Amino acid sequence: MFDLGAIQSSLSDFQLDGWLLYDFRGSNVLAGRILNIAPDQIGSRRLFYFVPTRGEPKKLVHRIEAGALDHLPGNKTVYLKWQELENGVKQLLGDSKTIAMEYSPRNANPYVARVDAGTVELVRGFGVEIVSSGDLVQQFEATLSDEQWDSHFEADKHTQSAFQRAWTYISDQVKANGSVSEYAVQQEIMRHFDEHGMTTYHPPIVGVGPNSGDPHYAPTEKNCASIQENDIVLIDLWAKMNRPDAIYSDLTKVGFVGSNVPEKYDDVFNVVAKARDSAIALVRDSFSKNEPLQGWQVDQVTRDVITAAGYGEYFVHRTGHSIGQETHGNGANMDNLETREERTVLRRTCFSIEPGIYMPEFGVRSEVNVLVSGNGDVHVTGGLQDSVLAFF
Repeated sequence: MFDLGAIQSSLSDFQLDGWLLYDFRGSNVLAGRILNIAPDQIGSRRLFYFVPTRGEPKKLVHRIEAGALDHLPGNKTVYLKWQELENGVKQLLGDSKTIAMEYSPRNANPYVARVDAGTVELVRGFGVEIVSSGDLVQQFEATLSDEQWDSHFEADKHTQSAFQRAWTYISDQVKANGSVSEYAVQQEIMRHFDEHGMTTYHPPIVGVGPNSGDPHYAPTEKNCASIQENDIVLIDLWAKMNRPDAIYSDLTKVGFVGSNVPEKYDDVFNVVAKARDSAIALVRDSFSKNEPLQGWQVDQVTRDVITAAGYGEYFVHRTGHSIGQETHGNGANMDNLETREERTVLRRTCFSIEPGIYMPEFGVRSEVNVLVSGNGDVHVTGGLQDSVLAFF
């Protein structure tokens, strides 16, 4: 629900003159959600909506789609010619000096960078400074309602049970046939999702041996390996309840097809688990002390553990990502590798913590999800795996 008062309060907190929300044919999904534009109502012409820190918002819409923003408060200007559009943007901004847009300096955070360079040039041409709306977006796009909070916990129940189904399926198939394909296990998980009213944008990762060392390995029917006794298997799965606004659960666990896990697997897992638990401890400590926490700090604490153990070169991705209606949501990521994530970790948001070590012969990742409540309580979902699971 669009909340003008809350937006203007945040703009005042950030000492901004306003927030200019722009969209063209759904190019800015963040603006679309904040402005309550349904996917089936996305138009074909450019629109602008300016929320000043004080006063009434202003709309700029095309004559063909003059009613595109009629569900929102504010005065409306209708343009037809491109000259009218450019002058209309100038009039929206008025005497504003510093505004927010879905922009990221040097494209450091592509999740936020939804406004094209030409539009940024246009706005800057009117003498206005543009800053990133990243933290604003978090507050009005990445924070969870009570219903979304509940949907994540419901999804978590079914994603956790999907692992048990997968381990049992692997064990049964290997005992009966000597092996089972990664693809067959993947499809068994997909059946589990379907039976429990879940949906996902992509089938899960099931990687055996060297394939577990590829963070984004994706088995297919024609390109997959066989799982046999004494193999290590990594499963990364993500799904949400199949209803509007539901929030994903995204988890990774590792198992061993045998009764005694080799020491080399346990040793690497223990490093990963220590890194994971260090990140969770930092989040809990920060919120218990009411201290601000940025995403890069969470990444760094896990990276320090893995580097100190001698595996730094094998940790090749960020520690975690925002989780929302997409698996990779629009809140702060836990990242000091691919970007320096300086957005604040907010209350009522969800994100993953998933350090990993990926070597040529095998890889280990342990992924859980973290939700911070409105009062700062930190909830960990997914189950804390404390060792490589032996399941044969």
